[in-house]
Amino acid sequence: MRRRISMVLCAVAAGATCAVGNSAGADDLESAGRARANSSATGVAVPSFDAPPSPGNSSAALADSPAWLSDDLPEKPFSFGPDPGEPRGTLFQWSYGTSFTGGPPLDGPLETDRPDFTEATTTVGRGVLQIEAGYTYSYDADGGTSVRAQSFGEPLFRYGVFADWLEFRLAVFPVDERTVTAASRTRTAGTEDLYAGFKFALTPQEGVLPEMALIPQATLPTGSNAFTNDEMLPGVNWIYAWEINDCLSTAGSTQWNRAVDGGTSRTYSEFAQSWTVAYSLTERVGAYTEWYALIPSGADTERTQHYANGGFTFLLDDDLQFDVRAGKGLNSAADDWFAGAGVSIRFR
Repeated sequence: MRRRISMVLCAVAAGATCAVGNSAGADDLESAGRARANSSATGVAVPSFDAPPSPGNSSAALADSPAWLSDDLPEKPFSFGPDPGEPRGTLFQWSYGTSFTGGPPLDGPLETDRPDFTEATTTVGRGVLQIEAGYTYSYDADGGTSVRAQSFGEPLFRYGVFADWLEFRLAVFPVDERTVTAASRTRTAGTEDLYAGFKFALTPQEGVLPEMALIPQATLPTGSNAFTNDEMLPGVNWIYAWEINDCLSTAGSTQWNRAVDGGTSRTYSEFAQSWTVAYSLTERVGAYTEWYALIPSGADTERTQHYANGGFTFLLDDDLQFDVRAGKGLNSAADDWFAGAGVSIRFR
């Protein structure tokens, strides 16, 4: 609009100058008219210099102004988001403008939350269902007592709701646990409490600014008697990631969750921190290495646990992936070691 007003003012000013100027200006216009007439006969192109409109009629100034005074390009309203009808891949972005990037990889291979501890920063996309499942075996020996635990299935259901940047998450973990002491052997089987949450894709990566996601989450007291916490335990998980190049990326997560002390059954706050590095070995094979820690605050008997783990992913096609992993506890409070495998499949 500012540009159009300036053009009108210039047209009015030019008309006033022609009205009060010397005869040379009129002669120039007359000469230009004769030149155009001659060009029609000779076929030689001569630039057009139309006289500016009369300043006495502003509407005529707008209607009759030559092409070099008009604004040919339609004005596009400024926007802080995508064009109307264009889906937004993330809830926010780091800089203003209309070029929103990021979001679910709907036109490429699926991105999974497994097999590492650090979740992915992307959502699955609106109307897309992704199921991630697996098996984990863990072993821990401490003070004459050994515990062997198996987690079967570990299904995590991820479904995109409302927008591409939001997904609903639901998971359940069937467990079989065997405890051996000098005096006895016991076996306990059942399910842990139901896990539910929402993942918000917050921002895409822009330079050194990370791609981020946030997961408000909770466990609900639905598990078997041996594994339930008997109350809802809320938490939140903040994930951040950087793609360094086509073959290397890195990510981390910071969590806060309520937990129950295994020795006294009192609740406390548990923080979790992780860092992972992922490698693209081929177009279909990937690998990762990771460290993570579970850090209790206000617990009676629980202690901080540190782990290191790594694994491989095998992409059969864009919607199907297999994985394997193994890890080791880095201090006495952690499990001695664990290993597992899994599969992820996307329906769209």
